[in-house]
Amino acid sequence: MGNILLLEDDKSLNRGISFKLKKEGYTVYSASSIKEAMDIFKETDINLIISDIGLPDGNGFDFCEEIRKVSNVHIIMLTALDQEVDIVTGYEIGVDDYITKPFSLIVLISKINAFMRRIGGVNSEHLISCDKLSFNYLENKLIKENEELTLSKTEGKLLKYLMDNSCQTITKDQLIETLWDIDGNFVDENTVAVNIRRLRQKVEENPSTPEYIKNIRGVGYTFAKRCLKK
Repeated sequence: MGNILLLEDDKSLNRGISFKLKKEGYTVYSASSIKEAMDIFKETDINLIISDIGLPDGNGFDFCEEIRKVSNVHIIMLTALDQEVDIVTGYEIGVDDYITKPFSLIVLISKINAFMRRIGGVNSEHLISCDKLSFNYLENKLIKENEELTLSKTEGKLLKYLMDNSCQTITKDQLIETLWDIDGNFVDENTVAVNIRRLRQKVEENPSTPEYIKNIRGVGYTFAKRCLKK
């Protein structure tokens, strides 16, 4: 039904919310610190974030600002603060909704279900297709013939960029600047090669003789077949 990242350092509350969301059919990724949450977000396709404000290594506003540098994912903030200035601050930096502690889990679930219904109606339209491949870039799901494969966040970003620019030569520097520098992480050409190799394992019928993601010797890579974006 959807992937939810829950950032809450109160273990009891974290367990309670996670349990309820899982019963509703959602996949929940739990974190108790900003660092842990960022690590999960970078490697997982997240549809919605629920975040507390008071956290051991910062606050939810800091976390939201970092997320907004790279994503428009829906964010709901859990807070014991009900002062107008805190709510205004949150909205100004990109928070989509608030729920004030103590709160009803039924109300929280209702908000989440309403949002998931809205995005559920458009996910199937966000596709890039090529031959036997169909990639839903909102859900990070690759359909290869009749097989559905879930890609990591990095794999999804890499595949979308290559398919968006199909039949063009993409240099290694372009890939580094577009897909990694935005996160403020230092990477080298070996990082690109490793991720290309992992992606080929999922995309190609025979990764040793790729028909889609091909090397351009000494330059970079190309998605060798024309793609259609819906």
